[in-house]
Amino acid sequence: MARPLRVEYAGAYYHVINRGNAGEKVFRGERDKEKFLEYLEKTAERFFLIVHTYCLMTNHYHLLVETPYPNLSNAIQWLNVSYATYFNKKHQRKGHLFQGRFKAILIEADEYPGQLSRYIHLNPVRAGMVITPGEYQWSSYPAFTGKAKASNWLQTEWILSYFDKKKKSAMKKYKNFVEEIDIKSLENPNKNVVGGFILGNTPFVDWVK
Repeated sequence: MARPLRVEYAGAYYHVINRGNAGEKVFRGERDKEKFLEYLEKTAERFFLIVHTYCLMTNHYHLLVETPYPNLSNAIQWLNVSYATYFNKKHQRKGHLFQGRFKAILIEADEYPGQLSRYIHLNPVRAGMVITPGEYQWSSYPAFTGKAKASNWLQTEWILSYFDKKKKSAMKKYKNFVEEIDIKSLENPNKNVVGGFILGNTPFVDWVK
């Protein structure tokens, strides 16, 4: 079966997912997650990547990113190789840390940012790791709700702007949007992906193709 195409262009938005090889843990402790975020910051600086949402799980990670330049593959490859080199050295292991090619879903900017961000932030809740997303420190959710200060490389304003022009009001409305949904009824927006890599309405899909 052919792999989905990797369409890259300036100003594109992607939901990036990468899992451990054979389901292996890619984060064995807090220091690993701290180190990954350090490399994510360096990736953002080196490749001008704009990070809108992130969540680090045990055996995978999620990113919602924007590429001002058409360089997603180079950026994520650098991130993965840099972190894997650190991880293998620290934990005295060899071989691939991540499974094959990372998954990147090209998304229509005006259609899915809120839904995708919510889905990403609710991953720890769905996995039974916490009761509410605010309890989980290894995602961008605390920065979205004002519980923590956003890092310089994290841009929360774009998604929050869909909820209100005033930041505090937007944070409150976003928090309600995320936490008031019945977790059992939460749908994965990616179920609507077309061609294995495009998430958007028909005109957008046709334009990409």
